[in-house]
Amino acid sequence: MSEQGLQTATGEAAGDRIRARSVVRGLGSSAWLVAAIALLVLFLLGMGRRLGYGAVDYLQLLVDGLQIGAVYALVALGFVVVYRVTGVINFTQGAFVMLGPMLAITLLARPPGGSALRLVLAAVVAVLLTAVIGMTIHRLTLHLARKASALTRIIITVGVYISVQGIALIVWGPRPYVLPAFTTFGMTDRLVHVGGLLVQAQTFWIWGTAAFTLALLALFFERTVVGKAMRACAVNRVAAQLMGIRVDRMATLAFGLAAVLGAVGGIVLSPATRPTYDMGLELGLKGFVAAIMGGLVSFPGAVVGALVLGVLESLWAGITLSGFKDIFAFVMLIIFLLVRPQGFLAGKGEVGH
Repeated sequence: MSEQGLQTATGEAAGDRIRARSVVRGLGSSAWLVAAIALLVLFLLGMGRRLGYGAVDYLQLLVDGLQIGAVYALVALGFVVVYRVTGVINFTQGAFVMLGPMLAITLLARPPGGSALRLVLAAVVAVLLTAVIGMTIHRLTLHLARKASALTRIIITVGVYISVQGIALIVWGPRPYVLPAFTTFGMTDRLVHVGGLLVQAQTFWIWGTAAFTLALLALFFERTVVGKAMRACAVNRVAAQLMGIRVDRMATLAFGLAAVLGAVGGIVLSPATRPTYDMGLELGLKGFVAAIMGGLVSFPGAVVGALVLGVLESLWAGITLSGFKDIFAFVMLIIFLLVRPQGFLAGKGEVGH
């Protein structure tokens, strides 16, 4: 064998060894993560048994967790969309979650027609307005700072969120509002009894809306030219630009799409809660944790992370103290960053540079 061939073979062997070690490390971190979650679930189940919880109680907590987890999934997908296209963690996402329901409530009394028609029109217009606001925010802030460091742009998104929340406080005030339930179009929702479970009808709207939105998102990225262009920017922005794709325009559209996802999540959740000017802070941070659990670049990973977070958070709050619920999400964040920072599903769409 020639010297050049020997060097090539040696390099390939070294590369194979590096890839093998990477796979082994990944499997090891996955095993540790699964073991940690399994131990946590067993601990919570044991605590519940000591409190006299039965199968129906656990199922009730599971349903509640899947309800909020579906909303976390929509918020987390907004983080993933923006990060994959721009490489920026968009903490403005929480503002979009708040703007959707608050704008819908403001618009609710304006369109003509019956209450059902007013609710539908208000929700649609609120989502569109939030999308316009999201794209405008990108053009006026991050687009102008597109050559700045990633850290600078992340700090800009934090500043924009604080500014939007301050404006919301001036416009809507600190008091909670009410968005009518989708089933009754009234202030009170219908309760559905399934076995021993008690489920709000709005829960089914949350699940259905989340599933429908996820299906549309998949079709958008797989079947449309714009979606494929955004996927190309996610794989390698420089190569996409060389192929004639307007990367800045795709980034603006990514912000608009993230705003739509956040607004939809906030609107479908609001009839089950009471929307306020600062509701986006908690939901935005929880969506960020779910995105991290999914690897920050994986759409399926973000959905899995959101559902797991919602269920574990519900179990934790139901079995221990509800005041610890918010602490639990950030404990999960620390665990994932330490044990498996690439998330449940290692994303194949890493942001290119």
